[in-house]
Amino acid sequence: MTFLPKRDVLSLEELERIAGAFIDRGVRKIRITGGEPLVRRDITTLLARLSRRLESGDLDELTLTTNGTQLTHHADVLHALGVKRINVSLDTLDDEKFERLTRRNALSQVLRGLDAAQAAGLKVKINAVALKGVNDQELPSLIEWAHGRDMDVTLIEVMPLGEIEEDRTDQYLPLMAVRDGLEAKWILSPIEKRTGGPARYVRVEETGGVLGFITPLTQNFCSGCNRVRVTCTGRIYTCLGHDDYIDLREAMRGSEPDAALSAALERAMVTKPERHGFQIETPGAAPAVARHMSVTGG
Repeated sequence: MTFLPKRDVLSLEELERIAGAFIDRGVRKIRITGGEPLVRRDITTLLARLSRRLESGDLDELTLTTNGTQLTHHADVLHALGVKRINVSLDTLDDEKFERLTRRNALSQVLRGLDAAQAAGLKVKINAVALKGVNDQELPSLIEWAHGRDMDVTLIEVMPLGEIEEDRTDQYLPLMAVRDGLEAKWILSPIEKRTGGPARYVRVEETGGVLGFITPLTQNFCSGCNRVRVTCTGRIYTCLGHDDYIDLREAMRGSEPDAALSAALERAMVTKPERHGFQIETPGAAPAVARHMSVTGG
């Protein structure tokens, strides 16, 4: 775990200012993610301030991506602050695999968090990364379990981001192969569902639930990507597959913060790349970008 000096992390007021600048430019949906956003002490204060933009009609949706470990403490508050749906990252329902993947024995804690979220009235979607030789055989049962609890599921191809202990080519599982296997078991009917993200959705007729596929490698979705990500240190990344960033913290802490922030955001939008640079075909190849997913969020 990396601990950043307090001066390097954006303050609550700076985070709110950046969110407001995006809203003023027409952004209608904001997702708080991480790492795990609910471990930040003042996160509910930030959500409370952003929820005012929901009440005023400036913002259509405020959502959250979480690992689920803190939901028992925060689910009711999230719902009260206008968060209607959340994504929970969960790759397995097996205790041993969960501990190996997350380096913590917390599956039961996550499951209690899911109970709390649904009891609070939050709509839950499970995000699962498809990992060859790890959870590939478990994916159908994970989908059935989630759909049985009225939770949608989105499957995600592993992306070559940051340093991990295992070779990504060993874990890479094309979702087209996963879908072929699921179609041998179920009827998957394409549906028109848009959440502002890259997933393409089907309905599993036998379970009645919704299943999404995020395929950055086998089916490039860059042409439809309208997302940018801002880190807790103020770096704005306009693409997960590139290391280029613009420093919003530096802009806001200068002599003319409002003008500098506006100029930095304009520059970021203009320089958003046409597509990512992910490659995973070469065994042992270095990651496409050096930072881990937790730096910018999913």
